[in-house]
Amino acid sequence: MKKAAIIGMGVISSIHLAAIESNPNITLAAVCDTDESRRSAAPEGIPFYTDYKTMILETKPDVVHICLPHYLHVPVAEEAARMGVHVFCEKPMALNAAEGAEFAEFEAAHPDIHIGICLQNRFNESVEMLKALIEGGEFGAVTGIRGTVPWYREKEYYEVQPWRGKWDTAGGGCMINQAVHTLDLMYHLGGEIKQLKASVAQLLDYGIEVEDTVAAALTFANGARGMFLATIANYTNESVQLSVRLEKASFLIMDNTLFRLQEDGTKTVLCEDAKLPGTKFYYGASHSKLINLFYEALETNSQNYLHVHEALMSIRLIDAIQKSGKSGEIVTP
Repeated sequence: MKKAAIIGMGVISSIHLAAIESNPNITLAAVCDTDESRRSAAPEGIPFYTDYKTMILETKPDVVHICLPHYLHVPVAEEAARMGVHVFCEKPMALNAAEGAEFAEFEAAHPDIHIGICLQNRFNESVEMLKALIEGGEFGAVTGIRGTVPWYREKEYYEVQPWRGKWDTAGGGCMINQAVHTLDLMYHLGGEIKQLKASVAQLLDYGIEVEDTVAAALTFANGARGMFLATIANYTNESVQLSVRLEKASFLIMDNTLFRLQEDGTKTVLCEDAKLPGTKFYYGASHSKLINLFYEALETNSQNYLHVHEALMSIRLIDAIQKSGKSGEIVTP
């Protein structure tokens, strides 16, 4: 039985709480937030702390789940690790590529501490099946990938949590907050990205520092072409789409379903993702899957979970797109 604690009791913490409570091999030892008003978010009978170091010293958890604003992910994760505690960290894994590289070095220097990153969409059933189809080779190599994130965030989203709209606390806008999973999956399915060129913009008059809309053309190492589009300037939150063309077949993930696209334009359903009732549709149900995998790795001392260095490319891609958007030039991630 492993003891868990949560640092940060904002919106995403409820997903982690549900995953912990559903696993009979994990017990929740404590939760922490600097905001006293979030004490009510703690399950009944669970100690609430406002200082995570005190919480770790007093409750001695095996793992801390970091559900904090982006700028606190790396410093809190590293401090917890120095205190001898394993870490499961929400996305993004860092504010930028430089901090991400430093975090990966820290991970390598602390081999006895497991640090897992929550890019849970890699473990969606649709993605796992598509990954297996690609690696199986039956349909040939990947020749093209398109990722689209057509979402909406109202101005209040940034007013309620001002850190979301600032470079030094969020690390970016729609990419690092909403579309990081899609970028990660494009890399996960298509492999190394050789270069890209991007346009980065603000279409909404929200008075924030960070971008709300992005378009990028990608060139993969194997010659495949990629197109990435993300915005929070849509009129609503529509389904993320991930389209992958292989030499002998085409596939589409949409509405949490994997389709094979037929030559006559029809779609054949191959599988559907599990859904988590009562949550936002784009959360999916793979948080629990990845969290359970992480705890299994702790029990067996295996490396079978998503590591810091494996998540680094998601942040490198975001940095490269930002750089290309500012310079107008082709950039290598």
